[in-house]
Amino acid sequence: MITNKAVGIVFGNIHDTDVPELTSNRTLASVPFGGRYRLIDFVLSNMAGSGINKVGIITKNNYQSLMDHVGSGKSWDLSRKNGGLIVLPPYTETKEIYNTRLEAIRGVSTFIKRCQEDYVVMSDCDCVCNFDFDAAIRYHIEKGADITAVYRCGTHDAASKRPHTVMTIDSTGRVNKVNTGERKLSGEQCFFTNMLVISRRFLLSILEGEYKSFSRDVMKKTEQYRIFGYELTGYYSCIDSMANYFRHSLGLLDKTNRDLLFRSGGGRIHTKVRDSAPLRVENGAKVINSLIADGCVVEGEVKNSVLFRGVRVAKGAVVSNSIIMQDVSVSAGSSLNACVVDKNAIILDKRVLSGHPTHPYFVAKNAVI
Repeated sequence: MITNKAVGIVFGNIHDTDVPELTSNRTLASVPFGGRYRLIDFVLSNMAGSGINKVGIITKNNYQSLMDHVGSGKSWDLSRKNGGLIVLPPYTETKEIYNTRLEAIRGVSTFIKRCQEDYVVMSDCDCVCNFDFDAAIRYHIEKGADITAVYRCGTHDAASKRPHTVMTIDSTGRVNKVNTGERKLSGEQCFFTNMLVISRRFLLSILEGEYKSFSRDVMKKTEQYRIFGYELTGYYSCIDSMANYFRHSLGLLDKTNRDLLFRSGGGRIHTKVRDSAPLRVENGAKVINSLIADGCVVEGEVKNSVLFRGVRVAKGAVVSNSIIMQDVSVSAGSSLNACVVDKNAIILDKRVLSGHPTHPYFVAKNAVI
């Protein structure tokens, strides 16, 4: 692998405002996904699986649950004497909390300068995929690129809450034009995934300039800099709204999507291991087309839903088309449809809660309904 020449940087808080319901007391990086994972698991697994053994996580606020989850990095083989997993401060050079990606990078410029690796791999935590960064770095070297931006092809998503960067790429793979959301373009486009490879020395030279925004100032200089695109062709979902979180979560009920995410390319997705009892389905209970984690007890009915660890569904309760997070209790006679229920919530007897796939009903962490 050539990725031992690369250092990883992960932005833990960049898109917190996209799903404020889930990030009021946690970072986007630590949002639960897929029954037993957190969003940061995917980028850490992708980096570690590609041979990147030094990864810095830039935090900002509400990162206690993130720190509890990642710990020393052991679950991703990133607990090392040299390198490994490093938590980086959220402050800019003026000791203020950063507002943009470029300010965040400037705040950790000392860390970047001390690294000996030739390349820097950067990623947000809103992208769920199984990706080989090693191949992207090889492509970056082959093209002699300053920046290699990972993109995926598709059309504009009406459920997305924020504008996405769209790139025009020629037959050689070079980016000729960048649209940073000033206008939505029709038809299939090349969308920047906020994952990129950049030469470390080139990045340091950018930090010394007067640029304010990485996407609006740096990425748009396609004539001045050698910017190339590298296509992500496997499974990809972007968690940029509650509607998309709900849709992509339930999308994992399709075995094809699960195989693409967890088994394609040989890469494995790791997470923090929690010792708990196996799932227990009592006599008379019914489970249909659902992902249910260990530690759950089902006495009622669960269909087309995702249940995280430790969920209890009492006799007579019905959970359908919903996402139920860790240690939630759904009491007897209650009915939940198109709901997202955060950790440790309690749904009392005979409650009826219903939302819509485009606007799921949300129950906050520790709430009692």
